[in-house]
Formats: sequence, C-alpha cells, structure tokens
Amino acid sequence: MVFLVLSATGGALAALALPAALGVALDRVVADGRVPWSVLAVCAALTAAEAGFDALVTLIGGTGTAAGAARLRTVLLGRLLHTEARHAATHAPGDLTTRLTANAAEAATVPVAIAQTVAGVLVPVGATVALFVVDPWAGLALLAGFPALVVLLRLLVRRTSVTAADYQREQALIAARLTEVLAGAATVRAAGTAARERARITEPLGRLAAHGRRTWDVHGRAAAGAAVLLPLLSLLVLAVAGLRTATGALGVGDLLAVARYAALAAGLGVLTSALSGIARGRSAARRLDPLLALPPVPHRAHTLPPEGAGTLELRDVEVRREGRRVLAEVSFSVPGGTSAALVGRSGAGRSLVAAVAGRLTDPDAGTVLLDGVPLDALAPERLRHAVAYAFARPALLGTTVEDTVALGPSRPSRAALTEALRDASADGFVSLLPQGITTPLADAPLSGGEYQRLGLARAFVRGGRLLILDDATSSLDTVTEHRVQQALSRRAGACTRLIVAHRVTTAATADLVIWLENGGVRATGRHRELWADAEYRGLFRTAEDATPLPAPSSPRGASP
Repeated sequence: MVFLVLSATGGALAALALPAALGVALDRVVADGRVPWSVLAVCAALTAAEAGFDALVTLIGGTGTAAGAARLRTVLLGRLLHTEARHAATHAPGDLTTRLTANAAEAATVPVAIAQTVAGVLVPVGATVALFVVDPWAGLALLAGFPALVVLLRLLVRRTSVTAADYQREQALIAARLTEVLAGAATVRAAGTAARERARITEPLGRLAAHGRRTWDVHGRAAAGAAVLLPLLSLLVLAVAGLRTATGALGVGDLLAVARYAALAAGLGVLTSALSGIARGRSAARRLDPLLALPPVPHRAHTLPPEGAGTLELRDVEVRREGRRVLAEVSFSVPGGTSAALVGRSGAGRSLVAAVAGRLTDPDAGTVLLDGVPLDALAPERLRHAVAYAFARPALLGTTVEDTVALGPSRPSRAALTEALRDASADGFVSLLPQGITTPLADAPLSGGEYQRLGLARAFVRGGRLLILDDATSSLDTVTEHRVQQALSRRAGACTRLIVAHRVTTAATADLVIWLENGGVRATGRHRELWADAEYRGLFRTAEDATPLPAPSSPRGASP
C-alpha cells in the first residue's frame, strides 16, 4: 500500500510539474525564437515519469487487490472454521458462498481504491493551487463551480451505497436458493416441482435487474452532471485567463499553463467512478461484518493425563437455543474403555449430547470432562487427537479416498488406514475402485452406506481416547453393522465409545445405556435392566427392531 501511494504521488507530481515546464518552454520560444531543448528534455522526462508511475499504480493496485481478497477470504474462512457450527449455520450455504467470493472480492478493492483516490486527489488539488499561483483570478473562477461538484459527488456515494446493498442482497438470495435446490435435487425430481423451483430461484432476477439499472442510472447521472459541469468550469477559467492575457497580465506561457492546470483540476470529476467503486466495496464489506464478528471457540493449553483411559463425564450440562432449554441438567459418567448408547425418541437431544461430549458445541452451563480435564481447557490439536467422530452423513473432504480417510490433525500411516478400512468393512468396495485407496473421490461413485463406512474408517484410524458415533451406522445393512459392532467391541478397554443408537442391537451390546427424554436424562443402566420398562421397549418398536435381538458375543456385551 505504501508503494502504491508513493507511485501515485510520484505520478501526480510529474503531472503537476509538466504544465509549468511547457509554459516555460513556450515563453522561451516566444522570447528568444529558439527551441529550448533542455526544457523540452525536462518535459519529456516528466511525461515518461508520469506514464511509468501510472503503470506501477495499475500493477501494484491489481496485485494488492488480489492479495487483499486472498487475505480477507482466509480470515473469513478462519472465523467460520473456528466458531461453533451453530453460529456459522445462521447463514445459508449459498449466502456464505456469495459473501466469501463476490462480496470479499469487492470489499478487497476498497483499500486500494481509497489509496488511489487519495493520491488521485493530489492532481486536481495541486492543479487548483497551481492556478492560484499562476493567476488568482483563474483560480477563483475554478472554485466557483466546486460546491456544485461536491454536492454531485456526495449524492453519488449515498445513492450508490443504497443500490449496491440492495443488489448484493438479491444476489445472495439467488445463490442461497440455488444451493438449496442443488442439494435437494433428488427431492425436487421426486416431487415433480422442477418448474416451481426454477421459478423460485429466478424470482429475484427482476428485482436484481432493477437494482442494477438503478446503480447504472445513478452512475450515469453523476457522470453526465460531471461531463456538463467540468467543461463549463474549464471554459470559464480559460475565458478569465484569456481576458487577463489580452490585458497583458498573463503571458502566452502562463495561458498555456492555466489551460493545462484547468484540465487537470477538471479531473476531479473522474473521481465519480472511483467513489462509486468505493461505495459498492463498502456495502460489500458491511455484508462481511457478521462473519468477522463470529466468536471463536475459546481454548486453553492444558493436557490430558498420559495414562487416562478416556473417562467421559457430563455434569449438569444445559444448552439453550433461541431462549429455549433443549438440554437440561444432563449428568452421566462413562467409565474409560467402555461403551455407552444414547437412546431416546426423535428430538430427545441425542445428537446434541454427542456434540457437547466432543466439544463440537459448548454447553451454556455445566461442565464436560475427559479423564478429569474440562474439554474447554484443552488445546484444539490435543482435543482432536483425543476425540474422534463419525456421522450419519459424513463430509468426504480431500482429493482421494486416502485423503478423506486420513483427514485429521496428523497423517496416519498406510498400514493404519488399511486397518481402519477393514474395521469399517470398507476395504472390500475400496479395493474394487479403479485405483484402490488412491482413487479420486470424483471417480468413486459411492452409496449412502459406503459414505458412512468411509466416515467410520476416518474415526477408527484416529485411535483416540473417545470415539463418538452420531447415528453413523444408520445406512448400513444388518451384516455390515454387525461387523462394525465387532470392530467397536475390539476397542473395549482401549477407547471409550459413545454411540447414538436407534437399533436395539446397538443398545444391547453397550455397557451403559443413557435414556434421554425431553432434553434430560430419564434413566441410565444396562439394556437388560431398562428393558423391563414398556416405554423403553417402545423406543425400538420399528419394522426392523420389533423384538429385541440377542447381543453379539462380547466380553462387555449384554443380552436384552
């Protein structure tokens, strides 16, 4: 930015010095009748300097804007990734995309545009001062029209800000609706509502076009006003200077200098385009303010005890959403190396408890401890080494299958990845892919169950103290789920497992069942103990789990 200002200032000084040099050259030609080659050489040098500095301004401005946009997007992405998911989720994905791309790019132009504008003002301001130096009457003639020009520029900035904000809002609405429909394309096709959704997506286009026309109308009116006002000012200045030359108060060289300085002072009207861009950029920057204000998740730098077994404890945990308590006084303890199943009806709070247990979200009250250490006391990298998650709909990030399974704070070995794929019963279909584990995800058509198995493999390979499965086997067939349950059982004693359970087999094989109801803990115990309660049995009365199944053999298993 400093080089930009210096280059712009250098160009402005060269432009201001050139009319004076030309005037001197003309006066010498008139007075001496000879060509003043030394003065002309100075004029040529000033012209070259002005062109060179302008080129530097263009180069530095372009690279500075690109670098600023990259930095701004990095900061915004960092805010999104370091805040709780619920805060980021207040914005629709399409709206976030618009803010991170178009709005960030437009906002990044503001610092460079301001620097260029401030430096650009030097030319008309300097030219006005130079006019007063050459002839005060010509300078006064120019100042006579400045109030009207200032009013014109103020109206331009104010109206551009309003129209730009309206345009950006409609643009974000279109992006949000488009992203929503693309994510649910199968649902739209199944419902036969493609035409209706197309109309809903394109419905804001009329308003978008109107805002765009208003933007160009505002800019056009300002440009037209400047195009009329500035030539009139230049004409007035030249008329005054001509009269002064006719009376002998000014020489021919002075008249030439006045004409050049009047043209440079009229360049103030060129600021209409720059000010319009700044106004649009500031409107875009205001749309980024909510993202920049996202609160980061606080962390401290404590460590876990080296010999800890992964004991998980929730003490009086309470979570509020929109002023309503969705978890209330949730307390339980899962001994290290054992498994616990979270059961309950839809809306009971199972997934939220699972999120709190691994600090994907923080409770509004209460404490979550792992091996006696509060989760908010752990550094992020230590926490993510200790806690692994598998989800019902895992996001497969990375370029290849290997990348997505290896995703985490550290890169596991190929042997560890192979073992994790085997435990998740994913090794079979991965081996059939064109390039095996190195197959690009774009070339690996996957079913819902295969998605889940890759997500499970990613959780298994981490080998932390706590493994949390949030409905992570819901798309698996019975045989595959049984194999995954066996892999989980083999982790008994080495890893604590917290599982959001829907099927009776999952609850039956757990060492502890935590029964949630209306955001609180209704009961805890072994599955066979809770089975005596008819309401507990009712949790599993589905077509698949109409009757309890015996638990697979396990040193810690239990039969219903």
